[in-house]
Amino acid sequence: MNLQAEQFFDKAKKWKEEFYLLREIISENDSLEEDYKWMHPCYTLDGKNVVLIHGFKEYFALLFHKGVLMKDHQNILIQQTENVQSARQIRFKNIEEVEKQRAIIKKYIQEAVKIEQSGQKVELKKLLNILFLKNSKKLWMKIRL
Repeated sequence: MNLQAEQFFDKAKKWKEEFYLLREIISENDSLEEDYKWMHPCYTLDGKNVVLIHGFKEYFALLFHKGVLMKDHQNILIQQTENVQSARQIRFKNIEEVEKQRAIIKKYIQEAVKIEQSGQKVELKKLLNILFLKNSKKLWMKIRL
């Protein structure tokens, strides 16, 4: 157990019970070690980030750092924004959704661990920022190479 992560769970105002349940599910995987990164509980394998718990106003989530490499048989992994290349989330709106999907969540965690154990890497695409003028206004465009 990580002291900073423990404080995160203890001090959570929203999603507290839900966070504890996600922690319980993750802790069933003996390969992962609890850490605290980016002000959130992060679970690692040999120091490599595998899955993170975080919450937002409308939902809470598990974030898989190499989620793009996972086989999403349940079609539940979400790309946070168009610029996120590697990570994928499973989002939840209530504790019942977590309880209902518990077995699926455990399988996704196990797959994420296997991906990390295999040494697979995500090939990140470079982004090219292009500045152009339109009607005397500067506009930026991002292009993935």
